[in-house]
Amino acid sequence: MTVESPFYALQNGSDIRGIAIAMPQNEVTLTEERVTKIGSAFLTWLREKGTSKENKTIKIAIGQDSRLSGDALKQALIKGMEQASVEIIDCGLATTPAMFMATVYPEFQVDGSIMITASHLPYEYNGLKFFTAAGGAEHEDIERILELATEVEVRHMESIAMITRQDLLSVYAADLVEKIRKGISNSVNPEKPLTGRHIIVDAGNGAGGFFVEQVLQPLGADTTGSQFLDPDGQFPNHEPNPDNKEAMKSLKQAVLDHQADLGIIFDTDVDRSALVDHTGQSFNRNNLIALISAILLEEEQGATIVTNSATSQHLETFIEALGGKQDRYLTGYRNVINRAIEQNKAGVHAVLAIETSGHAALKENYFLDDGAYLIAKILMADAMLLTEGKTIGDLIASLGQPAETIEYRFVIIEEPIFENGHQIIERFKQYLAGKEHLSLVTDHLEGVRCNFNGPYGEGWFIVRMSLHEPLLVWTIENDYQNKITSLVEELLPFFLEQKELDHENIIKK
Repeated sequence: MTVESPFYALQNGSDIRGIAIAMPQNEVTLTEERVTKIGSAFLTWLREKGTSKENKTIKIAIGQDSRLSGDALKQALIKGMEQASVEIIDCGLATTPAMFMATVYPEFQVDGSIMITASHLPYEYNGLKFFTAAGGAEHEDIERILELATEVEVRHMESIAMITRQDLLSVYAADLVEKIRKGISNSVNPEKPLTGRHIIVDAGNGAGGFFVEQVLQPLGADTTGSQFLDPDGQFPNHEPNPDNKEAMKSLKQAVLDHQADLGIIFDTDVDRSALVDHTGQSFNRNNLIALISAILLEEEQGATIVTNSATSQHLETFIEALGGKQDRYLTGYRNVINRAIEQNKAGVHAVLAIETSGHAALKENYFLDDGAYLIAKILMADAMLLTEGKTIGDLIASLGQPAETIEYRFVIIEEPIFENGHQIIERFKQYLAGKEHLSLVTDHLEGVRCNFNGPYGEGWFIVRMSLHEPLLVWTIENDYQNKITSLVEELLPFFLEQKELDHENIIKK
């Protein structure tokens, strides 16, 4: 596929994403015509992969989150498939992990599935995620699907596809309920083991509202105070994102206002999640990684936890103190998942692949990044802790917390973006070499990681390329209050001297 192809820009790592609703500042890139061709290309790709035999009727499941453009893109996908011998199951509102499970559940057992979602991005965006029973499509698979799409000729012929509607989300929810019942083995009420627990859900108007009526309530939980459960593709309340400060603040306030035991938040397509406990403490980013690591290391002594690169030094110390090992790898949920799979093949007992963004994939759950299963696992542990007079907060009580954190994002304005970004990183390594109180981490796999001390306080920072945007990301954590300023004053001039960067629009978080 050539760079000039309009399909090329739709690739977003191992997903497809683009603008599906016209905006004053942006034209539509994920057009219905292109999605029709992508649907046709997906069938061809399945046959190439040997997923389905040439003469066999291919079985495909399609689901969507709450985005406004979802219905139109679903019909465009169907249009690209309907002239083939194919059985299409329209799953309606669904989640990304549920769409993978459509390849597993006996009621479905599809050859492939497609989730229409763009995660937490603004409402004008949408995208496509693809699955087979082997897991999610890889970066090279998306390249091939898009390459095939450029060759598709859409012809107007009578449909020969069989199209049915089937509720996947209820099957998926019932599966979660059964797993939680089995996981809380000491309950006095085996059918409703969450009786007496007050748990609030914030679905951010995405697809996660099902978790209240179809999972928590059947298990006996009081869900009073749950918010933003109705699907609304304009996301009017806050960004549906467990990594968003405003979203977490909203959940915290709901938990405190209603004096709940726990609060749960999902992103739009429920492949990510986070929590807030009864005190208002947030369990996202490093805290979430520590929490689920503590739970799994209790069950799997000496196991390895695979994470992305921008995790705290405190987290590594915490995992090692529990007898585990942290394998700090590259950013990108497919990267950490594939790393964990490869580690197991090499004889390393890796039980979890997780990013600070909230993507968490457990070995016991197909290494599928499933926000609802992650919560289910934590709810099981929470129930056991209650019998000991403990809470989930006790599990991470020894995790060190930084006193200050800050992140700078520098926009790369000169092409080629990727090459220029990495050249700046290499120059930054040389710039840091020999500087007092700064120590480069030599075995780091992504960008530049450096520990610092002395007049700068004590902590670490990382400079890396953004996975999806033309950005250099500089993340800093410091264990001392009011010390980050001195470090920034020392190192920021380097970035201001790089002609490839936009010095007028530096993003600070």
